Amino acid sequence: MKQFILTISLVILSTLAFSQINHDFDTELSCSHVKSQLGNDFSRYLYYWQSEYMDDYDVTFYHLDIEVSNTSLFIQGNSTMNAIALVNIDTFAIELKSFQTITQILIDGVEYTTYDRIDDNVIVPIAEIPAGNSFSAQIFYNGIPPSGGFFSGMTNSTSPYGKGVTWTLSEPFAASDWFPVKQDLEDKADSVWVFLTTANSNMAGSQGLLTNIVDLGNGNSRYEWKSNYPIDYYLISFAVSEYQEYNVYAHPEEMNGDSILIQNFIYDDPQCLVDNKDQIDETATMIELLSDLYILYPFHEEKYGHCLTQLGGGMEHQTMTTIGGFPFWLVAHELGHMWFGDNVTCATWSDIWINEGFATYSDYLCQEFILGWSAAQATISAKQTNVLSQPGGSVYIPIDQITPDNVGRIFSGRLSYNKGASIVHMLRHEINDDELFFDVMETFQTNFSDSTATGEDFKNTAEDITGMQWDDFFDQWYYGEGYPIYDIEYYNSGGKNYFDILQTPSASTPFFDQHVDLGLYFTDGTDTTISYHHNESYESFSITTGKEVMYLEVDPYDWNLEKSSFSVNVKENLSPLNFKLGQNQTTGDLTLYFSNNTLSNKSISITDISGKVVYSSQTEMNVTKINTSHLSNGVYIISASNGNNTFVERFVK
Repeated sequence: MKQFILTISLVILSTLAFSQINHDFDTELSCSHVKSQLGNDFSRYLYYWQSEYMDDYDVTFYHLDIEVSNTSLFIQGNSTMNAIALVNIDTFAIELKSFQTITQILIDGVEYTTYDRIDDNVIVPIAEIPAGNSFSAQIFYNGIPPSGGFFSGMTNSTSPYGKGVTWTLSEPFAASDWFPVKQDLEDKADSVWVFLTTANSNMAGSQGLLTNIVDLGNGNSRYEWKSNYPIDYYLISFAVSEYQEYNVYAHPEEMNGDSILIQNFIYDDPQCLVDNKDQIDETATMIELLSDLYILYPFHEEKYGHCLTQLGGGMEHQTMTTIGGFPFWLVAHELGHMWFGDNVTCATWSDIWINEGFATYSDYLCQEFILGWSAAQATISAKQTNVLSQPGGSVYIPIDQITPDNVGRIFSGRLSYNKGASIVHMLRHEINDDELFFDVMETFQTNFSDSTATGEDFKNTAEDITGMQWDDFFDQWYYGEGYPIYDIEYYNSGGKNYFDILQTPSASTPFFDQHVDLGLYFTDGTDTTISYHHNESYESFSITTGKEVMYLEVDPYDWNLEKSSFSVNVKENLSPLNFKLGQNQTTGDLTLYFSNNTLSNKSISITDISGKVVYSSQTEMNVTKINTSHLSNGVYIISASNGNNTFVERFVK
């Protein structure tokens, strides 16, 4: 059933001075639970390259005590993992890459010297641990991981200020490059300690609070970082360099005058602070804003911060982002991850939208509320243009595409980031009530705080809060591919404005049911915006304005993903046999939508440019599909006739 709103609002449009913001999509691509109760149905998801024995326990705590350098990737020390046995365990498994040499394994203080290394899994036969019991595994190791920047566990470089710097980046499967770990998104540890021993000339940053700096008396110091918030394995990190510390504070309204520490480790050069101070200071405003729009900054009892490195972008390590610089959009994106990605983490890499789509939209919101509407519109328009540069692609990633050698698909800038953010933007438009939209965001953060979630979890939250059904929206935009292409014809007659609107898909999703805004510009210099619910492929409707439409614009405020074309006609020239022609870009099939449903016995023919008839048929239907697979590529003429009237269109195959 057609539903449309005839008049939404009268708006006066002016020329917009869009800010010029540089968005390097390749750089942005690089960014980048309450513990389950024990039960008979307890299970976690492991990938095919991971040992099934890791499903037998639940991690509660990590303690890394390691020696690190700002000039080398060599790492040595030990990692302790506390866990709870979910079944009777007689075999313990952990992940650690083979270039790390294991020198000792202790389980509850007992040394085990017999173990196997199968791919990246360390398999250790042990004395049985009964189900429900806690245990501790400590592994001593050393080695040199290969350097590779993004999606490689450790990287070393030299800054423009002449300072050597080493940092980690474990997302999605590289934590085992540098410490023994269970890489399972749904198994968040309850807390983490990271102790970093390095030269006295260095500083070393990590998660949580810096509880102590111990001078070891041998030219080295140990930085002792402790965090009591649940944390996913890939959000554990360190960065080490000759740093200086520059701190600012945020004051979210909810904290009633109390503050949040924003702790920044930047290169120990006076010019580095001069170069970055103003941009770093903006972080406080962003934290205050997102605390108001979502929930209070999730880790407010500890800190937020940045470690400056030579990373070509940023990585949202919990409470201490590793970052390559401080442009507004990058700081906002990585900060947004503290809510979407760190507090609430995607339950599987197939649902990376929970992380990247919402972090990208957090940047949009920071621009909207801090820099202004024009800057935000330029941002979302650029992202939409990037999404529309190719016809297909799903935000949800099928499980068979999640592999260590397909990381680029997980972190696709076009799909996971930009289409992901565009979906959130469209959802906001469909809800059409900002208070309700942000209530959805707040509820989702509250319900899944310290936990993991899927796209389905967010959909269910949106349904609970709005009372609306979102299955179709998610089938079309989250799981589906492509976008709608609108072909609109309009004309004026007797004070009425008539619209014929045809939607065809760019890819496999057959139809996009959504509200679409039309900006109408009248000959008297005024304008208005109408919104209609487009829920059929071909629709006709009219509105009475008493004015003549001179020009129209589809989606003038860039809410939706779509492409469109339009033409103006006069009523007197319209054939009673008028049809709109839809063409599926994936299959090449044509669909004719006849606007007059009273006409029957219609003859259809297709001719090539030489005039040769290559197809002919008869139809009584108002919607007729034609398979064109037998036609060669080229330009064709399609006509329909009922003996009294004829209508002709051109198409290209």
